[in-house]
This record gives sequence, structure tokens and C-alpha cells, in this order.
Amino acid sequence: MAALARWCVRRRLVAVLLWLLALGAVSATAAVAGSVYSNDYQVPGTESGRAAQLLQDGFPGLSGDSDTVVWHTATGTVRAADVEQTMTRTLRRIADLPGVAAVAGPYDDQGASRISADGHTAYATVTFEDRSADITRSQAQALVRTAEAAEADGLRVELGGTAPGLTGSTGGHLAEGVGVAVAAVVLLLAFGSPAAALLPIVTALAGVGTAYAGITLLGHVMTVADFAPMLGLLIGLGVGIDYALFIVTRHRRGLKRGLTVTEAAVNAVATTGRAVVFAGATVCIALLGMLILRLDFLNGVAVAASLTVVLTVTAAVTLLPALLSYIGPRALSRRERRRLAEHGPRPELPTGLAARWSALVERHPKALGATALLLVTVLALPTLSLRLGTSDQGNDPESSTTRQAYDLLADGFGPGVNGPLTLVTEVRGAEDRLVLDNLDAVLRATRDVASVTPVTYNSGGDTAFLTVLPESAPQSQRTSDFVDRLRTEVLPRAVRGTSLEVRVGGVTAGYDDFAAVIVGKLPLFVGVVIGFGCVLLLLAFRSVGIPLKAAAMNVLAVAAAFGIVVAVFQWGWGGEPLGLGRAGPIEPFLPVIMVSVLFGLSMDYQVFLVSRMYEEWLETGDNRRAVRVGLAETSRVINSAAVIMISVFLAFVLSGDRTIAMFGIALAAAVALDAFVLRTLLVPALMHLLGGANWWLPRRLDRLLPRISIEPPECRAAHGRLTDAMDVLGEERQPDVRDTTG
Repeated sequence: MAALARWCVRRRLVAVLLWLLALGAVSATAAVAGSVYSNDYQVPGTESGRAAQLLQDGFPGLSGDSDTVVWHTATGTVRAADVEQTMTRTLRRIADLPGVAAVAGPYDDQGASRISADGHTAYATVTFEDRSADITRSQAQALVRTAEAAEADGLRVELGGTAPGLTGSTGGHLAEGVGVAVAAVVLLLAFGSPAAALLPIVTALAGVGTAYAGITLLGHVMTVADFAPMLGLLIGLGVGIDYALFIVTRHRRGLKRGLTVTEAAVNAVATTGRAVVFAGATVCIALLGMLILRLDFLNGVAVAASLTVVLTVTAAVTLLPALLSYIGPRALSRRERRRLAEHGPRPELPTGLAARWSALVERHPKALGATALLLVTVLALPTLSLRLGTSDQGNDPESSTTRQAYDLLADGFGPGVNGPLTLVTEVRGAEDRLVLDNLDAVLRATRDVASVTPVTYNSGGDTAFLTVLPESAPQSQRTSDFVDRLRTEVLPRAVRGTSLEVRVGGVTAGYDDFAAVIVGKLPLFVGVVIGFGCVLLLLAFRSVGIPLKAAAMNVLAVAAAFGIVVAVFQWGWGGEPLGLGRAGPIEPFLPVIMVSVLFGLSMDYQVFLVSRMYEEWLETGDNRRAVRVGLAETSRVINSAAVIMISVFLAFVLSGDRTIAMFGIALAAAVALDAFVLRTLLVPALMHLLGGANWWLPRRLDRLLPRISIEPPECRAAHGRLTDAMDVLGEERQPDVRDTTG
């Protein structure tokens, strides 16, 4: 690490130009190639997956993306001559648009069911030639413009489906700008130097910008969800600024100790830079742990997020030292430079609020620890009612056209029209056809069924499907229960004695199958991730207690964060005022990604806090002093880093995307609890209560385990030599937290 940092400092222009070249080349390539994202929740082997494959093989014309154009009249009916003439002309124009395969409207013999009973609402189905992942933004915009051109006094037109959703404006750039601006303010307050405050942001933006373009290219070689770039931005900005903050803090400390700019930068990367690489590698390994789930949808997210972390870490240990050498002594504020010139190098001692807080925790570990545990437990209680499912356009912001179309359809035709179920089967003979021809009548007599279409056969007569509209909304628990009842009771009884195997597919069925697969594999995934973290901490701190406490803290942080997510998104507490749409289920992939990301972020704070305690423990053998000093010396940096990360995460609530907002609130809540409650309150309180048992490790295990060092103690040793030199010179040293017990 020292050699790498020294090269970057000595050849700083080359280092900066290489980063600019990488950013420019990857961005230009991504702009030329374009983006290809896919939100494919289908899981091979599930019933909905088999239904989708049967439908695609038997009815290729139905495999393209399907969207709806909805129109509504407040007075009169949609059958009025002027309305029918206007919308018929509009639907013809839509049918002539590039990429549109077919348009099915309400004004022909087969379209009567597309007009509501009260006559005020009607809809048409627009089928594209390509699947939703292959529809371009220009095609979607052409559809929206053509449909909205039909609006007139008394005639309202809205659009639903995937394609219209592509045209919705997001606040992504606003979210990034707000997050970066808040981070800049925090850094300026922490450092007092505009130059030092700017460097972590520039470094993070270089890494994240390159990664964002790289994720665009990644979509051409594997399945990548459309929210992956924004998720990468969210994680990359948070950890990138924090990693750079840790290195700049160590660099500034070196300057205060009298090191030259080059020495301070090299020392910062060789010490704190190693911890940054360790933390970043931990985050990447945790994210790549999603690969064990063997789900294409999550594989792309894991690789995309890992790519972002790798590039932000690389920028922190290569670009940042080069930039530090450019700003020179200006990494310190004017007051700090003046004090250094007048009084010479002096040790940086923990004083003020950090020292007082550390002493307070030492005096009252039981009371403060119990308070922290109670707070986290209360916040985690809503997690008990967590319901995994996939939100639909009924959860979009109320002002969006997709939400308006969803509501118009639900009001006019019942909520089930927004989530039809598709029943697909292979047909092997006349007996099968006879049963299928009567199946629609059987289903109409089934509870929770709103309507059923007659069976449709393909040209070869070997595949058939029919559509069932439930009485309840797609994301309703009632609909999920109905799907289970269809699969386990209704359909097996209806086709008994035949060779038919009727598969239930459609929106709700696919989402439920995806969630079931995730939930089934979640215990293994969580066990692997937490177990891996425990092994790393065991190797680093030679202790059994430290890894166990870290695992417990991670579980508490995740549970409390999910409690907040359930309250906001599932219960709807404040969702509409924040522009997050109405209440709905929690995305099934959120627990997996949250555990991965939070594991890595928690490791950052755990390593930074406990490594300083461990160092003091090795020097003194005094657990109380080790915990007191470690907390006092690290809490300020941990809190500053947490404030930055929380600000960045919360800013993404402005993105306009419900999924990204869910990640932003969940991660912000988890980081706030982890930094301000768990790491700086509950962890030190428990360590005071456990005493020397914190550092216990069986001797036989100690001999077997390899030894690793996260951050070498050179800086601490130099600090001690500086303090000793001051004592020899007779300079007065103010008492600090090292000398004063709680």
C-alpha cells in the first residue's frame, strides 16, 4: 500500500489523467452502447415461470410488452359519438407507431368487456413486438404523446404499464445533488478546510461515475435490474465519501504531527487505506454472496453494486493521495496551519463531547445499554408484520399517469383488472379440450373470481390459455391466498382424470413465486454472510466475544431498519406526503440486498471502533481504559461519517422511484442506529460489562488461526513517541481521557 501511495503522489498528474481517461472512455462507450435493463422476476422451475414459458412457446405474438390506454368521461359515456370517433382515430395512430404489434380496443365486437358498467371508463390494450426490457424510451414517449393528444374537455386519457413508466421523470439527479451538497457541508464543518472537504467528494464522484457507466455496459452481458445504477450511486456515494473521509482524517493527523505532505499521504494510505481496502472487500464479498441464491435478477444487482464499491475503493487509495499532494498543507484549516507554525507538532488528544460521552458510558453501562436495547427493540417490532411482495403501479405517486390509469381501471372494472392471472396448459387430446371448454364456467362459480375469459387455443391446438380476473388487487394478501387455492384445490379438482396440468401465471403469481424462493433461501444467505463476518473479526481481533457481538449488532440493525421500512411503506406512515405512493408490500429482494450492504457498512464502523480498543488493550491490558480510549478517539469520525452516509441515503428519497426510496430510508435508518446507538452506546456498554472476557480466545484456537492485521500501529507508535518527547521537553500536557477514568 505504501509503495502504491508513493507512486501516486510522485506521479500525481499521471494518476489524475488515468482516472479522467477511464471515466471518459467508459462513459463514452456506455453512451454509444445504450442501456439494457430488465426487471425479470421469473424464476426457472416455479409454476409461474413454467406458465410464462408455455405461453411464449405456444403464443409468440403475446410475448411482447402489454400496456393500457385508459380514458374516462366525467359526464356522458365513452360510447358517445365524439368520444368514440376521437379514441378510434387515436388507437389507429398508436397501431401505426414503430414497435407496436397490435391494439385491441373497446369499440369492436370483442371489446365490449373493455367498457365499464357505468359507461364512464374504457381501455385499450397495446401490445409491443418486443418485451419490456427491449422497448426504447423513444417508443414509449411516442405512445404517451399520441395517447395524450386525444385529451379534451371532458375526456381524460391516462396510460398504464411498463412502457409509460419509462417516460416518467425522476428526481435522480436532484437526489445526487442534494446528497453531495449535504456531505460537502458536513465535511467543511469537520475539517474547516474547503480543499480538504472537496477531495472526498471528488474522489467518490470519480469512482461512482465510472461505475455508473460500467453498470450500463454490464447490462449487455447479464441481466441487470433497472434500479441497479441508482442503487450503485446510492451505495457508492455513501461509502466512497466515507472511505475518503477516513483517509483524509489520517492524512491531516499526520500533518499535525509534523510529517511532510508526501509522508502524511503515504502513511494515511498505508494505514487507514488498508482498513478501507479491508472494509471495501468485505462489502463486495457480502454483496457477491447474493450469487449463492442463483437468481439472475439478483446476480446483476450484486455484480453492479460490487463494481461500484471496487471502483470507489480504488479511487480512495490511488486518486485521493495524488489530489492530497496537490493541495499540500491546505488540507489543514488556516487556524490549524497557523497553530502548527507557531507551536510545532502536537498530539491530537480526544477532548470535548467525545471524551465526556466515553466517560459517561463507562460510568453507566447498564442503564445506557438497556436504553439502547429497548429503543432498537421497539423500532424492530413492526418487522413482525413484514409482508414480502412486489409493489405495482398502484403504489406510484398519485400525480403519475400510471397511478391514475391504475385507479381508473380499479374504479371502473374492479381492482383485479390490474393483475390478471393467466392459466396455461398443454392440450393432448379431445378429452382435454372438453374439460378446458367447461373450465371457464367452473372458475366463474369459484369464490374471489370477478370474471373469466373463454379458453383460447393456439394455431396448432396443443396449447391453451384463459384469463382470470380476481376480485381483489394484485398486491392484496387475498389475491395471493386465491392463487394458492387455485393451485392446490380448484384446478386439481377441475382437471382430475385428465392429462391436463394447468399452470397459474400472471403478475401476482410470478411475484409470489419469486418471494417464496427468496424467503426459502434467505436463512442460508444470512447465515453465510454473518458467519463470514464472524470469521474475519475472529482473525483480526483474536477474540470470540467481538465477532458474536458484531453479529448480534448486525441483526439488531437490520431488524430495526426493517421496522421503520414496514411503518413507512407497508403501513403507509408518511408515504404519500413524501411522494412515495400509497402503502404496499415490501419488495422481496430488499432483505437480501439490505443484509449484504449493511453487513459491509457495519463492518466499517466495527473495525474502526474495535481496532482502536484492541490496540489499547494490547498496550495496557486494561479493558476499561481500552474501551474508554477507543470510543473517545473514534466516535467523532464515526459520527461524521454516519451523518454523511445518512444524508446521501435520505437524499435518494427524492429520486421518485419507490424501490430506491425504500433502499434509501432503510439504509439511512440502519446507519443511524448502527453509528449513534449500537457502536457508540450499546457495544461499548456491553464491553464494559464483560470486562476482560471481551478478548478471550482459547489458546489452542489461537495457535491454529492465521494472524492478520487490518491497520498497522505505526501511526499510534509515532503518536506515542511524540507525546513522550513533549514530556521530556517539559511541555505541559493537558489531562485527557487516557488518564481520567469514568
